[in-house]
Amino acid sequence: MEQSINQYISYLHNVKKASENTILSYKRDLTKMSLFLSKKGIADVRFVAMTDLEEYIATLREQKLAATTISRNIAAMKAFFMYLHNEKIVDTDVAVKLKSPKIEKKIPEIMTMDEVVRLLEQPNGDSPKEIRDKAMLELLYATGIRVTELIQLKVSDINMSMGFILCRDAHKERVIPFGSEAKNALLRYLGGVRDSMLTEGDNDVLFVNCSGTPMSRQGFWKLIKYYTKKAGITSDITPHTLRHSFAAHLVENGADLKSVQKMLGHSDLSTTQIYANINHNRIREVYAKAHPRG
Repeated sequence: MEQSINQYISYLHNVKKASENTILSYKRDLTKMSLFLSKKGIADVRFVAMTDLEEYIATLREQKLAATTISRNIAAMKAFFMYLHNEKIVDTDVAVKLKSPKIEKKIPEIMTMDEVVRLLEQPNGDSPKEIRDKAMLELLYATGIRVTELIQLKVSDINMSMGFILCRDAHKERVIPFGSEAKNALLRYLGGVRDSMLTEGDNDVLFVNCSGTPMSRQGFWKLIKYYTKKAGITSDITPHTLRHSFAAHLVENGADLKSVQKMLGHSDLSTTQIYANINHNRIREVYAKAHPRG
């Protein structure tokens, strides 16, 4: 079974061009499934039955795992056995009828405009690090991109004259505009600061760390935690909080959902709809507090 899993992981990497996060999580989940099945004496994918997979899912529930974690495991199994069936490695897709648990869509944490301004104003010094940090935070909030997309941006992805970035993922690319604050921060960073931080002159990565190598997710995570504390913000702010805040503030100020969907890179409009729901909830709260008969 290990060989079949490795073949599938290779397929995800070379053919599907899946993200590293997806590949790592699928490999981890399928390896756990394989260990469970081997303890039942099943070492070959051709001998796996749907009841075996359902029994495995039951053990995940017994471990009190979150519905999102169980759902991800099921998604990995469904994709894996579909691949095996398409490649004619197995005669039947035994995972096709597996059902994922219902996941309640939680309303994401949104920063207030005051919190956003306080956070973005924290890196205000003249050191190369603070100039870089300012550019990263401004661009993240200006575009709503994911932190992985931010740290993978190249200098060639920035169109300064037109004011947009070209953001790529495994399947598509999208053009996202940015405003004057982000532009000014980027101009200052690219006006010699980035070059002074580089150790390799031909590196096209936009944001580099103090060692001159590409910024990591962990590095940016620490950066945002530091400035959140410095701003006196007590709520738990993550890079994704800025993405949520970007979308919610756009919708709150009249942006249409279709445009926000394109900027965020959502494949389904229903995913973007949650930001409209946040806006409706806020309107109801204001009405209840302010209306004399609310």
